[in-house]
Amino acid sequence: MALQSHEIATVAISSDERAFFIDLGARIARLRKDEGITQVQLAEQLGTSQQTITAYEVGRRRVPVSSLPRIAKLLGVSVEELIGEDPKPAKRGPAPKLQQQLERITRLPKTQQRFVMQVIDSVIAQANR
Repeated sequence: MALQSHEIATVAISSDERAFFIDLGARIARLRKDEGITQVQLAEQLGTSQQTITAYEVGRRRVPVSSLPRIAKLLGVSVEELIGEDPKPAKRGPAPKLQQQLERITRLPKTQQRFVMQVIDSVIAQANR
C-alpha cells in the first residue's frame, strides 16, 4: 500500500534509540545553558521553533542528523561530543598527564572551564612576579 503525499510513515523506534535521543536532548540542554543560550535563541539560529527545541531537549522528537553539525558549532563542541562520543586521541600511547587533564577540562561545563582558566591565570601571574 503506497502512502499518499499528505500521509506520514511512522517508524518504530527501539528503546536504545529512544535512550540515545533522550541523552542527546539532555546534552543539548546542558550545553545550551552552559553557553548562556536560550531555547528561543537556539531555535532562531536553527530556523526552527522554541517548541521544537524543547521537544529535542526532552527526547520527544529526534534531532535530524543534518542539524547535528550546526548545533555542535553553536554550542561550541564537536559533533562527537554532542552525540556523547569521546573524541579519539590523535596518536597511540599514553598521553602526558597535562594533556589528559586538559582533555578532562574541555569536557567540563563552560562555567567550570572559565573558573579553571581563572585559577591557572592567577597562578601564572603569581609566578611571574
